[in-house]
Amino acid sequence: MKSLAELAKIRDEAKNKIDLRGKKNTRIVVGMATCGIAAGARPVLLALVEEIKKRNLNDVEVVQTGCIGVCVLEPIVEVYNETGEKVTYIEMTPEKARKVIADHIVNGKVVSEYTIGAKKA
Repeated sequence: MKSLAELAKIRDEAKNKIDLRGKKNTRIVVGMATCGIAAGARPVLLALVEEIKKRNLNDVEVVQTGCIGVCVLEPIVEVYNETGEKVTYIEMTPEKARKVIADHIVNGKVVSEYTIGAKKA
């Protein structure tokens, strides 16, 4: 049987490991369903990850999801800030992804011309 001190040590170590993963301030979600992949989501995802790594942005995470539901506008990238507000970027390319990182993530300026709201009907 372990002592209370040993159990407390194990608990603290586990807690520290969880804290290392930590909560990120910005979450970038890339639609990687078959529709997204067919439209070019994989190079977009890689460009996002590379740009974040290049800029050493430790408080930004990039995650994949399935179909976002607007297949005709793929590749789609959603950016969530620390309050949960979302900006949806559509018809992304690796070049657009790098600009989103530079303008939106680094400088806090949404790239309006790439957003779903800018899409002409």
